Amino acid sequence: MKNKEVAQLLYEIAELLSLSEENPFRIRAYERAAQVIEALPQLIEEITKKDELRKIPGIGEGIAEKIKEYLSTGRLKYIEDLKKKIPESVLEIMSISGMGPKKAKIVYDKLQITSIPELEKAVKEHQLASLPGFGEKTEENILKGIELKRQSSGRVLLFTALITAKTVVESLSKLPQVKQVAYAGSLRRGKETIRDIDILCTATKSKPVMDTFINLPWVREKLAQGETKSSVILEGGTQCDLRVVEPQCFGAALLYFTGSKEHNIALRTLANKKGYTINEYGLFKLKEEDKPLAGLTENDVYEKLGLQFIPPELRENRGEIEIAAKGKIPLLVEEKDIRGDLHVHSKYSDGNATIEQIAEQAKRKGWEWITICDHSQSLKVAGGVPVKEVYRKVEEIKRHNTKNKNFRILASMEVDIHNDGSLDYEDELLKELDFVIAAIHTGFKQSEEKITERISLAMENKYVNMIAHPTGRLLGKREPYAVNMEKILEKAKKTHTAIEINAFPERLDLYDIYCKQAKEMGIMLGIGTDAHTLEQFDYLGLGVTVARRGWLEKKNLLNTLKVDELLELIRKR
Repeated sequence: MKNKEVAQLLYEIAELLSLSEENPFRIRAYERAAQVIEALPQLIEEITKKDELRKIPGIGEGIAEKIKEYLSTGRLKYIEDLKKKIPESVLEIMSISGMGPKKAKIVYDKLQITSIPELEKAVKEHQLASLPGFGEKTEENILKGIELKRQSSGRVLLFTALITAKTVVESLSKLPQVKQVAYAGSLRRGKETIRDIDILCTATKSKPVMDTFINLPWVREKLAQGETKSSVILEGGTQCDLRVVEPQCFGAALLYFTGSKEHNIALRTLANKKGYTINEYGLFKLKEEDKPLAGLTENDVYEKLGLQFIPPELRENRGEIEIAAKGKIPLLVEEKDIRGDLHVHSKYSDGNATIEQIAEQAKRKGWEWITICDHSQSLKVAGGVPVKEVYRKVEEIKRHNTKNKNFRILASMEVDIHNDGSLDYEDELLKELDFVIAAIHTGFKQSEEKITERISLAMENKYVNMIAHPTGRLLGKREPYAVNMEKILEKAKKTHTAIEINAFPERLDLYDIYCKQAKEMGIMLGIGTDAHTLEQFDYLGLGVTVARRGWLEKKNLLNTLKVDELLELIRKR
């Protein structure tokens, strides 16, 4: 449960080093190590106890020793020494989108700004516009960044919350008194970020369960302990509530506490029309709330209301109740339907695994194919691959495929879209690839018209098969760039270009509403983990969650196709 804490520590070291204008490769090493630890399914404490830190890709001797020191003492001398050279306020200012290391240091040195409120005041008074590298547009972006930080404050990424909740649920499920246990809330609905974790259980005795819960090793602070509800703050700052409910109302409680609020209100309205009332204790006849008619399972409640079961991801009051009343809720895609990942990076660019290692990991996941798409040549910061190296990569993949008939690697590249909409490689090279992803990595502050035009022009290239992370957002860090998604979807339909659901935890890009819109327009979508380490293959489940929230079925995703079917679709394109 200290994975996030250790990862954050390494990210902070990278930030401090960037302020010191340290070697960029060293900075990147800390960032990669942080990404790896964030994605680990195992607890970093357990790995450290077994002295197996060096077995983790990207964790060298120096970083391993720092992790050991922090976990054993709760401190790290190295970061304390770095902080002595840099005011703490500069780090706080750096956390604002639009404020990189250089800008944060200039603001501190020139204006002695030591907090975000001071920064906001200075921006509103236009004190920054005259500083080198600043201007009115920069001030506008900084204000947006401050608001973004406010909105995301206290929220954690879905992936982080899932790991935390599953660990707590697993611990409680081992207790002999516990008969049923599950997490609920927006986490169960698969929202992109989570504020609190809600857990429900049934138990023969509640006190031993509550005693265990508030004394879990990952509890940082105990807020309250009662017979049926207890609350704690976990390491990382997330509040977690546990409720013990009666077995006969577990389904009703799970339905109620999963939400959403809007879905629950719509259900209550429907129940009232049918002569019932519904709450966390069950479904009752109006004015007869002594004996529930349903509540043991969620399905019992829906069935009694004349509804088809509604998957948690759809419970947002976006028409799901009306469709469930007609029995037409679609069979949503599941992770078991996935045959391959469409977006993985290797050592050819900024990934940390070889072609062979990636293929072996994909086979362990039960997949039938994998698409390895490294960054293109102009993205130097991410190890963009020169033309000659791309050809070498293609040949290596061909040799692998010749030897391995039961698993297919697709040679691919994530090709940058230039400002004029042209691509970072010529068609002569693109036609040698199995699958081409086009993406924007620069010019995020351009106008909506410009960004939309760049992506649209890229889709006109017959070798482009998919647009990656189409809005460019980073949850809690960077707002989406200005892009007209309606026009992008129209162009995608016209050119038969797929749109990516990027499953990287900080992206989860495409929005679920656009997934649904794409489905209705007949546009294919594809899930890509954007994995840079083998552990990050586990992000694919997040992409499936986004797809489910977007009402997608198996037939709507490229990932569910057999490799020959996928290649045939590409050939038609």
